Amino acid sequence: MQMDVEALDGERARVVLAGRMDVAGTAAVDAALTELSETRQALLIDLARVDFISSIGLRTLLLAAKRLGRRGGRVVLLHPAKDVEKVLWVSGIAELMPIHHDADAALAAVLA
Repeated sequence: MQMDVEALDGERARVVLAGRMDVAGTAAVDAALTELSETRQALLIDLARVDFISSIGLRTLLLAAKRLGRRGGRVVLLHPAKDVEKVLWVSGIAELMPIHHDADAALAAVLA
């Protein structure tokens, strides 16, 4: 799994993930997402290039959201693929993190 990070400002970042959020893929990005969720106020996580998400991938997203939430921050998800979005809804994750399919709306939610 590949992860690129773009600073939106000093407190917020856009994280672009690509690949499979399975055991191996999640292991490749987990430490970096943990650090970001401990040092930023909000994360915009772009899932457009994630073609699979397993329970371990859901766990990684959930833990990042919980870390941020304890400090009043948030995680916003952007444009997950259809199959990934279905898993997010079925698992209940989508009820905890807003999903946007419009980049401008997602950015506004992160900057709010």
